[in-house]
Amino acid sequence: MAGWYELSKSSDGQFRFVLKTGTGDTLLTSELYKAKSSAEGGIASVQANSLLDERYERKTSSNGKAYFNLKAGNQQVIGTSQMYATEAAREADIARVKADGPSTTVKDNA
Repeated sequence: MAGWYELSKSSDGQFRFVLKTGTGDTLLTSELYKAKSSAEGGIASVQANSLLDERYERKTSSNGKAYFNLKAGNQQVIGTSQMYATEAAREADIARVKADGPSTTVKDNA
């Protein structure tokens, strides 16, 4: 089953999207956007950049957990992953973002 995007509106009126796997697990969460069209542009940016390995910034948090950011060509962060116990788990989800990121399915809950 292919992945998909979920677009939603937060309680303060801002918009965000998440990239989900076909089974509904969250792979990537965006920042908050003031306009729905900006969040939709973020989705387009993930679709365009998710296949490019050089767009993934692999990081380690202060508590030792691995995570990653997906960046656009201008180096702006498009989305951030969850925290992982191991680097191998982080790499597995990067592979899943590469597979599911190009999805054109958007569930608009905004």
